[in-house]
Amino acid sequence: MSTLSPFTLHCRSSECGARRGEVRTLHGSIQTPVFMPVGTQATVKAVTPEDLTAMNAEIILGNTYHLFIRPGHELIRRFGGLHGFMHWDRSILTDSGGFQIFSLKDLATITEEGAAFRSHLDGSKLFLSPEDAVMVQEALGSDIMMCLDTCIPYPATREQTVASTELTTRWARRCRDAQNDTGQLLFGIVQGGMFPALRRSSAESLVDIGFDGYAIGGLSVGESKTLMTEMTEATVPHLPDAFPVYMMGVGTPADLVEGVWRGVDMFDCVMPTRNARNGQLFTSTGRIVIKNARYKDDTGPLDENCSCPTCRHYSRAYLRHLYQSREILSYHLNTIHNLHYYLNLMADMRRAIETDCLAAFRNDFYGRLEDE
Repeated sequence: MSTLSPFTLHCRSSECGARRGEVRTLHGSIQTPVFMPVGTQATVKAVTPEDLTAMNAEIILGNTYHLFIRPGHELIRRFGGLHGFMHWDRSILTDSGGFQIFSLKDLATITEEGAAFRSHLDGSKLFLSPEDAVMVQEALGSDIMMCLDTCIPYPATREQTVASTELTTRWARRCRDAQNDTGQLLFGIVQGGMFPALRRSSAESLVDIGFDGYAIGGLSVGESKTLMTEMTEATVPHLPDAFPVYMMGVGTPADLVEGVWRGVDMFDCVMPTRNARNGQLFTSTGRIVIKNARYKDDTGPLDENCSCPTCRHYSRAYLRHLYQSREILSYHLNTIHNLHYYLNLMADMRRAIETDCLAAFRNDFYGRLEDE
């Protein structure tokens, strides 16, 4: 496979490691830094593809594990891949399923050959090798595929971490060897747990193999924010500057700001969609728990600084009523707002990098936050 980078660097901050660029895929260019809404089962929960287009989401996620089990990659292939199946004409990244298999714990067995596991739906026995993970993702037709990796629990011993990280590297090479010339991109995943030296060696091993982009895996698994930051700083400098860097499963708005500050280009997290369904909403002044009694007769918008349809048309009192009544519309309106907030946060950071004022943006971001 070609090692020509799909990433174009437009400019970088003079204040930190942040950079402004774009990633080219089969379905268009993605402006970075970017947040990718999570659509695990070929849908971003509670919103339509049209909603996502309206808020200018350029890329979303699907998950290999879940789609492999249901409805099956061969069925999706017959629809022209995920794009045709779910009516989405922009870019898609598919996770390899490694984290989901890891989370099955007692239902999964990891060996050199791959992962043997039981379906969480019906208990049937299944197997996914690194080659299978690539084959399934090629059938799904995603623009960016991820190597199958082995996830490391936190905390873990150095011995455990070394063994798991080395297996991830061997699997990564098998994924690269199995990849066909479809035009899809393949990203390697850096592991190494909470050991800086292992993070570095993992990154260097993946760079030796050669991928279209590099992901930082194994973070936001229970470690402190300080440790997560340290591991980010221990990894990014050892990844090639000419390729995109993706931090997997992260995180809060502050996590995104700090990741961008340190040179990360791509992020995903279920937080904006999951929290929306739980009534936790992100605003320019901090997080709001909409069920709280203080919003019972509040006529104001959720966020005066937000232009999303939810904030333009609905009051906090109405959003609280919907949530308390468990109305389906609550999930829809809350999710639209949270995703709009995340995507706008990234757009604001892109502009701040372009004008070389990310430090001022970062200070303003933290200065606005209030405790509810």
